[in-house]
Amino acid sequence: MTNIKTRHHHGDLKRALIEAGLELLEEGGLEALTLRKCAARAGVSHAAPAHHFDGLPGLISAISEAGFDIFSKHMSDEIEVGNQSDIGRLRSICRGYLQFGMTHSGLLKVMFGEHGLAIHAPRNNREEAEAYLLLRRACAPFVPPGEDPHIVEAQVWSLIHGFTLLYLSGEFGTPLPEIEDGPFAAVMALVERVGTQGKT
Repeated sequence: MTNIKTRHHHGDLKRALIEAGLELLEEGGLEALTLRKCAARAGVSHAAPAHHFDGLPGLISAISEAGFDIFSKHMSDEIEVGNQSDIGRLRSICRGYLQFGMTHSGLLKVMFGEHGLAIHAPRNNREEAEAYLLLRRACAPFVPPGEDPHIVEAQVWSLIHGFTLLYLSGEFGTPLPEIEDGPFAAVMALVERVGTQGKT
């Protein structure tokens, strides 16, 4: 998300405003996001966003969609290059989740919660969100026949989301020497235990 003004000069004003909004969210959360600030960051008139978005809610909706696309891509990229066993894909989801948090810590902190970005996304039903569908597909092999898949999904999501937030707060030391070592490996062992229990 760099060189926003150059992107605008190439005619991609809408994308430049979205990228400016993502940067503002990373830096200061939803409170930092205004039409005027986005316009200033993109190097355009404060009236420019009105030509592309239906006020601030429309801009936030577009920014939310872009943020979740970035989030999903981190997980799907890890799935693509990771071990293709059932457990391997589950680990890849978690690795991508943590990598997203490490790269976009400010964005992660405003994505979930009562006033988080999720409620502004165009498809804010988590059952339809690509990020959640990636989690669901990775967890599916570990759901016992006849059981509610949400149980396994909630266990895995809770483990990796909680670990990521604690990692970002410095609870495990900063930085960890390797993402696969130490506390992360212990959390992955718990994830694998969830999977093993589901298959028995």
